[in-house]
Amino acid sequence: MKIWIDILTPKQLLFSEQIIKKLGKKHKILCTSREYEEVVKLAKLRNSDLIFVGKHGGRNKKAKLEASIDRMRKLSGKIKVFSPDLTISFCSPEAAKISFGLGIRHVAFCDSPHADAVMRLTLPLIQKLLIPNVIPKNKFSKYGIDKKNIISYKAIDAVVTIKRKINQEATLPFRKNKRKNILIRIEEEEAAYASKSSRIISIIKQVIKEYGEENIVILGRYTKQIQNLQKKFGKKAKIVKMSFDGKHLLNNTDVFIGSGGTMTAESALLGIPTISYNAVPNIIENFLVKKYLVKRETNPNKISNHIKKIFGSSNKLNQKRAKIIVEQMEDPIKKLIKVIKE
Repeated sequence: MKIWIDILTPKQLLFSEQIIKKLGKKHKILCTSREYEEVVKLAKLRNSDLIFVGKHGGRNKKAKLEASIDRMRKLSGKIKVFSPDLTISFCSPEAAKISFGLGIRHVAFCDSPHADAVMRLTLPLIQKLLIPNVIPKNKFSKYGIDKKNIISYKAIDAVVTIKRKINQEATLPFRKNKRKNILIRIEEEEAAYASKSSRIISIIKQVIKEYGEENIVILGRYTKQIQNLQKKFGKKAKIVKMSFDGKHLLNNTDVFIGSGGTMTAESALLGIPTISYNAVPNIIENFLVKKYLVKRETNPNKISNHIKKIFGSSNKLNQKRAKIIVEQMEDPIKKLIKVIKE
């Protein structure tokens, strides 16, 4: 069988590694992506064999439309030549439209029903949708896919991505001293679902005020975003782009402050003390909060107080709780293989 996998984000790249590992021995796989800085860098770090076609459209709706049209035009010819029997994506609009147009069966993963625009553009066109069981099926079926074509797995996606092996020799941005390492991840700004208001600046100010003597690393996403952070906090914290393996960073972190997305989930399942400032409220983050793997807090003073508690206690309870929850989860890739066979 020939399989086409379309990969648009760093998380999708890491998730796809496990798909390729299990399906690549028996099937011919073509992996495509788009020019998107964090994906390009991670692909180099992970030695991923990706074909980059088109680019990310940025935040502007018109630019997104033009980038998507251009990408479909360039991709469709390559896919027609490859002639796959199956498409696997993470609700890629271009993959959905091309697969529909060429009559290719399409199986997709998704844990982000809050991405309204993407859901509308993809779900009516795919054959099967695989989702974490903590998300009700009706969160997706309202977009035009029948519930009978939605398959749940008893896990969240981070249980797949944290399995990856990392290069322990890579240089990290933390200073080698006895101080605590505080890692802060800036929220997504260019996704269609991104909020225009940001809570993170006041949070960073408070963390620097209270813990300026510790190793504070701020992990940005976009060049302009990083430049602004550099102007505000460059003398008091280390501002970096995502040119590291996130798991390697997290393994060396004493406390992680995230926006509630992929790194927040990975940090939680790795047993690292994790605070979410909930930039994009979502069901996965809510699940992790209920399991006491993530502390949700938006108030800068309360975040500061919670960091104090973390530094004053052992991390063993966090690690033990995370291990138990991870062991209870099933492998979503096995569920994919079952769907493909059926």
